[in-house]
Amino acid sequence: MTIAGVVSGLGELAFCVSVLAFGAYRAKLDMDALRTLAFIAIVFGNQATTYTNRVRLRLGSSRPSAWLLASSVADIAIASALAVWGIAMTPLPSRAIAATLGAAVVLALLVDQVKVPLLRRLDIS
Repeated sequence: MTIAGVVSGLGELAFCVSVLAFGAYRAKLDMDALRTLAFIAIVFGNQATTYTNRVRLRLGSSRPSAWLLASSVADIAIASALAVWGIAMTPLPSRAIAATLGAAVVLALLVDQVKVPLLRRLDIS
């Protein structure tokens, strides 16, 4: 389980570094905007890993509970609203937030592609 957790954690770390590198070098965001982007990347990355870690099979193999879905929607909505409106942070364009959310979905799909064979190889599945 530790090896699987390390792989998942490395995936999230790569996601956060990639998002921040894109924000710094491609989008040319200033330091305050990068702090907001880091907040969004962490929130969305944690959501992605929550869904990949909750089951040992593929993401779509079992439906998440209504409580998990509701808490995820609330988490994403609150973090996005704070970032768009600039509450306690520098505001970001909604397009940047939507792109980061899309990248987090891609992260979940990529981690899922690695997770299932890894768990099978480690005889954990």
